[in-house]
Amino acid sequence: MPTPTVVWRRPAKRGPTTPLVVLLHGRGADEHDLIDLAPLLPAHVAYASVRAPVAVDGGGYTWFENRGPARPIGASVRASVDDFRTWLDGPDAGAYAPTRTYLLGFSAGMMMAGALLLDDPQRFGGAVLLSGALAFDTPIAVAPDRLAGVPVFYGYGSLDEVIPPELAARTMAYLREKSGADLTLHEYRAGHTIVRSEIDDIRDWLERRA
Repeated sequence: MPTPTVVWRRPAKRGPTTPLVVLLHGRGADEHDLIDLAPLLPAHVAYASVRAPVAVDGGGYTWFENRGPARPIGASVRASVDDFRTWLDGPDAGAYAPTRTYLLGFSAGMMMAGALLLDDPQRFGGAVLLSGALAFDTPIAVAPDRLAGVPVFYGYGSLDEVIPPELAARTMAYLREKSGADLTLHEYRAGHTIVRSEIDDIRDWLERRA
């Protein structure tokens, strides 16, 4: 995998035990999309906003090929997860402790974050999953107790017009009833976006864990 384009925000004092949050943008965006969250989140954390590898017609990038919103092509998800792990374990992201590395993904980036977490739950400190669905019906293991004890923040808008409701419901049911995750669940009266109250909740969640 070519080295991805990454925008970093690092604290002045940092070292191998500094927490890292990896930001994964949605379809049609790029590495600049989520990095503006960094000043609103814990200041002691390093943030890496990564550009997805697949160019989208009309501009921007996404993490994998799909057949529609939240309906990924399994082989493409598998390849993206494997390639991304190469970067995660490389000299830049790999300089931070894996158990203090958190994933934060929005929409298609949420599916990518969920796929990375499900593929190797012990590799990460936890994940913030926003306005998306998990990669069901792909080679990624969505099994009972797969995320046992892993901290997960799941936030979604009750007025979301992009993610198919049945996939959002399936995702929520798995996270709440089957995953075994240490789940924090928040619903917001919002569409397919990240609202300020959600950012505040994410900041508080990270402060307690990162």
